[in-house]
Amino acid sequence: MWRELPRLVYSLTLQVIKSKSYFAIFSLEMDWAIDLLLLKSRYLNLQKQFHPDKFLMKSSLEKRLAMQTASLINDAYDTLASPLKRAQYLLDLRGYDAQPERHTSCDGLFLMEQIELREELEMIEGQNQNQNTCKDLSERLGSFSTKIQHRYESLQNDFSESYAKGLLDNSFSVLGKMQFFAKLLDQVEDLESRLIICD
Repeated sequence: MWRELPRLVYSLTLQVIKSKSYFAIFSLEMDWAIDLLLLKSRYLNLQKQFHPDKFLMKSSLEKRLAMQTASLINDAYDTLASPLKRAQYLLDLRGYDAQPERHTSCDGLFLMEQIELREELEMIEGQNQNQNTCKDLSERLGSFSTKIQHRYESLQNDFSESYAKGLLDNSFSVLGKMQFFAKLLDQVEDLESRLIICD
């Protein structure tokens, strides 16, 4: 039955089964630091090869396997293209339960930082509801967003260094902080979309 499959589907499926890694799909080393341009190029190439139109005249089994493989390729790309998801995935592969809801931090300074940043965002949101001048509000939110983005990028560097040195417990701790800042950036983006627009 496997011999009926297109050689490409068979080859890619075996590669994933053997390696049990999304990195193998794109022929990348299993590491946090990856070439994102190369990832995207290989992703687009695989997308073309598994386009549903290429399997219209194939058997239902081949169509189903091609669809499943295309879905796997999309999931793999989505995971590896995102710094946060890639970090989670790497730690999952190393036996850590890296899901966001599993993280509790005992770092007192980080807990204080979280409280202060949440309060600052709440104040900005309160100003939006009180219809302060849009220019002032936009500037405050822009400044806050920049600060959060820089902190998030700094944590990505910390994760990269820790993971490269094999300090997995530290990498896990940094990941928890990355998750907080990624969520905060989502909240900032949501607030930006709800800003009261002035004439």
